[in-house]
Amino acid sequence: MDVQSKKLWTNVKELFTITSWLEDYNLNKLQHDSRSGLSVGIMLIPQSMGYAVIAGVPPIYGLYACIIPLLVYPLFGTSRHLAITTIAIDMVIISAGISNIAKPESEEYVILVTLLAFIVGIFQLIMFSAKLGYLVNYLSRPVIVGFTMAASIIIITGQLGNLMDIDVGKSTYFYETVVKVFSNFQDINYISLAIGAGSIAIIGLINYWKPLFPSILFAIIIGIAVSWYFNLPQKGVDVIGKIPSGLPSISLPSFSMDNLRELLSTAIALSLVQFMTVVTLGKTYALRNDYEIDSNQELFALGISNFLNGFFSGMPISGSFSNSAVKEQTKSKTPISNIIAAGVIILCLIFLTPLFYYLPYPSLAAVVIVAGYGLIDIRSFRFLFKTKKRDCAIASFTLLITLFIGIKEGILLGIIASLLGILYHQSYPNVAELGHLPGTRSFKDLDRFSNAEPLEKILMVRLDASFSFANAEFFKDYILKKSKDKMDTIKAVIIDGSTISDLDTTALNALKSIIQTLQEKNIELYIAGIKGPVRDVMKRAGLYKNLGPQQHIFRTPHRAVLHILKRWDDQQTNSTRVDDYYDDIERDPDKEELKADAGPEEPIKPDIINEDNEHFFNEDD
Repeated sequence: MDVQSKKLWTNVKELFTITSWLEDYNLNKLQHDSRSGLSVGIMLIPQSMGYAVIAGVPPIYGLYACIIPLLVYPLFGTSRHLAITTIAIDMVIISAGISNIAKPESEEYVILVTLLAFIVGIFQLIMFSAKLGYLVNYLSRPVIVGFTMAASIIIITGQLGNLMDIDVGKSTYFYETVVKVFSNFQDINYISLAIGAGSIAIIGLINYWKPLFPSILFAIIIGIAVSWYFNLPQKGVDVIGKIPSGLPSISLPSFSMDNLRELLSTAIALSLVQFMTVVTLGKTYALRNDYEIDSNQELFALGISNFLNGFFSGMPISGSFSNSAVKEQTKSKTPISNIIAAGVIILCLIFLTPLFYYLPYPSLAAVVIVAGYGLIDIRSFRFLFKTKKRDCAIASFTLLITLFIGIKEGILLGIIASLLGILYHQSYPNVAELGHLPGTRSFKDLDRFSNAEPLEKILMVRLDASFSFANAEFFKDYILKKSKDKMDTIKAVIIDGSTISDLDTTALNALKSIIQTLQEKNIELYIAGIKGPVRDVMKRAGLYKNLGPQQHIFRTPHRAVLHILKRWDDQQTNSTRVDDYYDDIERDPDKEELKADAGPEEPIKPDIINEDNEHFFNEDD
């Protein structure tokens, strides 16, 4: 094989990840995958039909949507445990994006849902080609927590009409649905309510008693049996009715430019939310089971699955929380379990669809309500509130916007709120005034370390952020104000630059202004611990010259302090500042926490004025 052929084969293997594990496949793995695939397939039959109801399409389209992704993902995906199927959150976004364009369950509506899968797939493939997987980082955890909580409320309230067999219309605003339920309370079909409530009870009790048992399927079977035996359609209970047998036909999704414009924002929102879900789930199971996933390759696998789904009357799909958990619990070894799950659905479509004629809509509503309840995550809100109240505020903001304004608006404004939070933090970062920690060469925040001691005639500060246009004026004002307040007591200012990872031109101008203002007050500025890239920017900007002829840039704050004290000793007869400082370092030697903080051992009194010791930086460094 020549070099070009080897390169081509390498590229093929990178794209078709199945080649990395298929050659090691054996009977033992097949047994585990078969058990796992059967469990997922059986669970998917009622679940996907219920999720189709959330999206606003006939239940059969939920089954159609699962086939292609389950067959395609094993070819390209890198997770052994990820189940690519319909999920409740995606269905809520689909319903919110398309129900304002077409009537749910109409032919036009179904066409738009199929087209949406096609468009989402294209977006994700473009993101893969451009290596834009990092965009998912803008969906911060608080945004996801808030959106998921709102989605759970929308999902549950959206099924109250089917559960009680009353007309509440189709709305993505939960409060409108609740108002209509109370307005039509007298129209409740109590038989439907009993069927739905009974199904919820069956699923809940079985999940509590035996989590691996297919509770949803069992509840659906009971619902069908009761509906058939008591002829519930004659008693006013809505049932699925006749659904077509056979597999979906292949066809190119029909579209117009108007359709593309109308679906654009929904497709973008779905593309990001789906990728976030897939990567989060994939990394979770990879970490638990000691293997690696490739985030960008997952984006390709997801994109190609959605793209091809658009040709087979499918809906947008993503990584399923519940089905992935089942795969892990049933010891799935490879993505072959997805193929077996697809086989179960194919057999159902070919042979079993007549059995669903008597399936009551209240039973499907029960499946959806249980799924929505599973998305409620009060623990995450508590964690955010306890850990960082700003993140809790963003999650709460996203929750309220999603509930009362709209789903896409909730995601978008949640992202904007997260970015504004970052900008605020960058604009007003923590600035610490540092003091010397006795017994060490370390300098700590005076407000957080009660045993840290201020340096006599020296102000040392640390900016806990990149030094940029966002905080340049804030940091400048902080240093100048502190210098003014302590003008009679300080002669030098040291900036501990160890936490500064970047320096832009606005920050450079602010730094030059600080130097000039301090020099006018006969206060010298020193900078310590700055990183190489920051030093490079300072050199190119000529900042070394602005600092003056004396050495002003040091490797550590400790060295800067030694240099300053030595200069002051040289200028004043019988001054012992350096000796006093070293006496302070040697103080409290029995405090282990201080000794540990001191770092590597050094000679107690190095020759601090010998430039060969390289304790400071010059323009050649």
